Amino acid sequence: MPTSVHENVALLNMMSSDNYEDDLKSVQLHFPSERRLQSDGACVEERVRTSRGDILVAVRGDRSKRAIITYHDLGLNYAANFQAFFNFVDMRSILEQFCIYHVNAPGQEEGSPTLPEDYTYPSMDALASQIDFVLGHFGIRSFIGFGVGAGANILSRYAIINPQKVDALVLINCTSTQAGWTEWLYQKINTRQLRANGMTQGALDYLMWHHFGRSTEDRNHDLAQVYKDCFSHVNPVNLSLFIDSYLRRTDLSIARDSNTLKVPVLNVTGALSPHVDDTVTFNGRLDPAKTSWFSISDSGMVLEEQPSKIAEAFKLFLQGEGYLR
Repeated sequence: MPTSVHENVALLNMMSSDNYEDDLKSVQLHFPSERRLQSDGACVEERVRTSRGDILVAVRGDRSKRAIITYHDLGLNYAANFQAFFNFVDMRSILEQFCIYHVNAPGQEEGSPTLPEDYTYPSMDALASQIDFVLGHFGIRSFIGFGVGAGANILSRYAIINPQKVDALVLINCTSTQAGWTEWLYQKINTRQLRANGMTQGALDYLMWHHFGRSTEDRNHDLAQVYKDCFSHVNPVNLSLFIDSYLRRTDLSIARDSNTLKVPVLNVTGALSPHVDDTVTFNGRLDPAKTSWFSISDSGMVLEEQPSKIAEAFKLFLQGEGYLR
């Protein structure tokens, strides 16, 4: 079935993708005891100057240790996307051996003022190039990337151009193609509403579907309410600019037999995510000798709904690549 058909089915009919076998069934499920989507003070926040303005980077851990750089998805920032996961008890061994650098896209951090009217929001390629300024600011020679959604696409772009600076990638719900016409139309409507009217119900519904897929309320009503509240408090104008940049993304222009990612990749999705087909397409363009693909059952937003399984997969991946004792 052509990719555009999958996009139409996903965006217009909200139909589920086929369930894939869960490669991590043996891992017991646990949830973090508390979900806090605002910064808890565990990170030191610094402004990093780039050619396209300052960006916020939150640092956690000993800066002399190997770096992990994270990049968040649409509607989120570092705290909302990654804080609960990295606070999860099963992540302690990773926190002890790595320093985490959380990159925030321009204007997406907590309490960000509205970006100036004459500000030109960076393209996806320009957002990727900002990572060089982060490396220079902190003296990082190479890093392990951990990205979700739009953030996964940004980290992939950087790794294609700078494979010598990227040790490995963990990518959740990564899309490697340009936006289809249905996504383009739907997102254009949302970005206009965000700019004109703030967070409308339509934009809120889209963000919930983008992150959790179908039947979120049935799976976890409390979690759904937490994120609805989170999305309602983002700066809608700044978010619209980030969404528009993601909407205008170009194809990654990679193929399995040429110009593919040269670094090891852990390619992850949730079986209930609307992005399953995107990760399958992405996987088909990667070197099978350097790629592992996992679909986590009973989840859409895997970091929140299945943190134990993601933590275990992350640790096994790092151990397999020789980065974790």
